[in-house]
Amino acid sequence: MRALRQVVETLRVVARARRNRLDLVRALGRRPQLLIGTGMYELGIALSARVDMRLKILAELKAAALVTCEYCLDIGSEIARDTGLTEHQLRELPRFRTSDAFDDDERLVMELAEAMTRVPATVDADLRSRLEVRFTPAQRTELASVIACENQRARLNQALGIRPSGFSDGEFCALPEPSPA
Repeated sequence: MRALRQVVETLRVVARARRNRLDLVRALGRRPQLLIGTGMYELGIALSARVDMRLKILAELKAAALVTCEYCLDIGSEIARDTGLTEHQLRELPRFRTSDAFDDDERLVMELAEAMTRVPATVDADLRSRLEVRFTPAQRTELASVIACENQRARLNQALGIRPSGFSDGEFCALPEPSPA
């Protein structure tokens, strides 16, 4: 039931888009099988509820910030607020390791998102073992799937020029990560 409520809430957020609402749907609509496949995968992730939604959205935001997908950060920040994440937490994403805004589980999930998003993606044995201690195999699979999906979303949006849609207009929106020097 919790997963279904989250799907409904996400659809409400999408309906609140102020501009560019259908850019991604139009782009994927050029290849209907990709639109359907993407929709099915998104639905599968949304209905999977082994991991707290707050952890999943933090993982998505971290990956989106690293890829610098403005659309993903725009919608993700709005969904984050709907799941109870604070503006302080959104502001502290780039400093998650040292920030008191996050607990150990949140930091661990964002560390996984960072490891999976860097190129080449490398999840070392230490990180994997810390995840195994804290999360069940089903939860680890869900987290990895969410992060992989966000990487695909963010990179697709970047390639197709999908722009922010105003989900976070008037509110703080998570910022892209600073580029490495």
